[in-house]
Amino acid sequence: MPEPTLTLSDRIKARFGEQALSVVEARGETTLEVPAAAFRDVALALRDDADFRFECLIDLCGVDYLSYGEDEWDTADVSSEGFSRGVEGQGAGRFTWEDRPRGKGPERRFAAVVHLLSITHNRRLRLRCFALDNSLPVVPSLTAVFPVSNWFEREAFDVMGIVFEGHPDLRRILTDYGFVGHPFRKDFPLIGNVEVRYDAEKKRVVYEPVSIDPRVGVPRVVREDSRWQAAQAEQAQVKK
Repeated sequence: MPEPTLTLSDRIKARFGEQALSVVEARGETTLEVPAAAFRDVALALRDDADFRFECLIDLCGVDYLSYGEDEWDTADVSSEGFSRGVEGQGAGRFTWEDRPRGKGPERRFAAVVHLLSITHNRRLRLRCFALDNSLPVVPSLTAVFPVSNWFEREAFDVMGIVFEGHPDLRRILTDYGFVGHPFRKDFPLIGNVEVRYDAEKKRVVYEPVSIDPRVGVPRVVREDSRWQAAQAEQAQVKK
């Protein structure tokens, strides 16, 4: 009898052993999580090993898991007029990482997530690495493995505050000069901290505290889509 073909997840587990903290397949996508100490070495192996050949890094971003799995629908009063935009809920920005609701999110707050593409094998892989320190998140830079990650890492540093150790020129790339904070963090106020206007008397642009009262936007909750389960059931019937 022919031996069963190993899946991508099986090959990853066999190749990386304890370096693979988790390998998850969901909705046809494979996610490999590795510790920060092994981030660069695993990325290099995924690029060069013949079984993988993930030659292309197509995306790299930072993720803030501060309010992962939480929404404000459970705490908000919903009337016939809809959801109140001024609701005082328990969403991100109104609790710290230490005081967050427990049980739904990971143990670490910040992660770097990389999407890899193998042209040789026509496969995709998501590689994730959590920073150990929540107050100053640091992960290794992948610029030595995938030079294209240079600007991706600068963007993640700018908007999320993740430091990529070993990056040749880690500086802001999107925000203005002198910008304070990282605007894509979940606890960064939606209205910002300062506003900019031109002062005719001073004949220059000035920064001032925002003049808008803080508001809570309508929460966007990603819910399960039954169409996925229906498609899987239809495929199972076809195979039978």
